[in-house]
Amino acid sequence: MALAGCGSSNTNDTSHTATHGGGTHRPVTTSDAEWKSVTDALGRTGKFGDNNTVYRIPLVRSDLQVVTVGVPIKPGLSLGGYVAFAKYDDATMVMGDLVVTEAELPKVTDALQSHGIEQTALHKHLLEQSPQVWWTHIHAMGDPAKLAAGVKAALDATAIAHAAAPPAQQPPVDLNTAGIDAALGRKGNRDGGLYKFNLSRQDTIVDDGHLVPPTFGVTTTVNFQPLGEGKAAINGDIVMTGPEVQKVIQALRAGNISLVTVHNHSLTDEPRLFYLHYWAVDDAVTLAKAMRAALDATNLQPAK
Repeated sequence: MALAGCGSSNTNDTSHTATHGGGTHRPVTTSDAEWKSVTDALGRTGKFGDNNTVYRIPLVRSDLQVVTVGVPIKPGLSLGGYVAFAKYDDATMVMGDLVVTEAELPKVTDALQSHGIEQTALHKHLLEQSPQVWWTHIHAMGDPAKLAAGVKAALDATAIAHAAAPPAQQPPVDLNTAGIDAALGRKGNRDGGLYKFNLSRQDTIVDDGHLVPPTFGVTTTVNFQPLGEGKAAINGDIVMTGPEVQKVIQALRAGNISLVTVHNHSLTDEPRLFYLHYWAVDDAVTLAKAMRAALDATNLQPAK
């Protein structure tokens, strides 16, 4: 049930609205104090999204130096794991996406399974890479402190570093961001020298009877890493329903954007969602124009 979209996410996105269907559990508004047992267990803090209903903690693998097809990957481009928590009237839910090396994966799997945390997907976000890195999606429901203890056990099986303090001001993004915005029909966000888009679907997304807001990760992400002279590497995740998948693939390939994986993140989501990871290096605006055709093939929230 881990409907966690890969890659980075804007936890302040509150644009999603949904109708409470019969029997659907909705997340309730919470405060920082209600997540103290989680932050104490994990030794990390997060931020709220979706009107203070989802508390999301970033787990970026800044300790890894990953190279894919000759490009050194900045952690913010592709290595942004996380866990997100929300309280419902029946239990607390955790969903997340953990970035682990191939050597760490068996130990992480054993830690999750021994604490009753489900793994609902396992895949890669990048093409040929060194070292080999995997992404595993997780889901569980129960007491928040016990859920956090299970996540902590998994993190202890990795070399993940504690989050660094954010810079006093964002570094410049060496890209034609105005041209990218115009091509995609939306405005991106600067994040540590990268340029990012986090886009919600219009659908009401329900999993096992629980409403799943965007901050849990059910979003499309488009990330640009500057490479100089107007070029960028792009990597991210496009969330699609079944009828959209082939249209998205065709649009990406028309723009010479490579497919990495197509998969599910969840076991019981409604509508049934598929996620596509992609990769390309080219002029950033040219890539944005190609991405626009793929995005337009999905049911995204209208641009503001």
